Amino acid sequence: MDTIESVTREFAQRLQVVFHQQVIAALPGDVLKNGSAKTSTKAVKPTEKTAPIAHKKPRKRPPIQLCPVPKCTGRAAPVFGMVCAKHKDTPKKLIAQYRAARKAKKKK
Repeated sequence: MDTIESVTREFAQRLQVVFHQQVIAALPGDVLKNGSAKTSTKAVKPTEKTAPIAHKKPRKRPPIQLCPVPKCTGRAAPVFGMVCAKHKDTPKKLIAQYRAARKAKKKK
């Protein structure tokens, strides 16, 4: 019966052989022939797997949307249907009229 140590040692040796084979396969031919990467003139393009992840620019926050009710300076929130908390019970038809009036005023 094998001991845990012998099984672990055999597994480590097999893993080392597989790892060594993969490293050799990944090296460019010039490195294997000359033993140095400096003599290689051909640049190796990184593949999708080895390419570093590009850092995205931080997202620009949209401007603060205000309540469409005239003379109200409260912030609109999606929770209240894009009106402020004070005007959340205002009928939707009236809110639509306020938005249309604001849009018409902006076009002038």
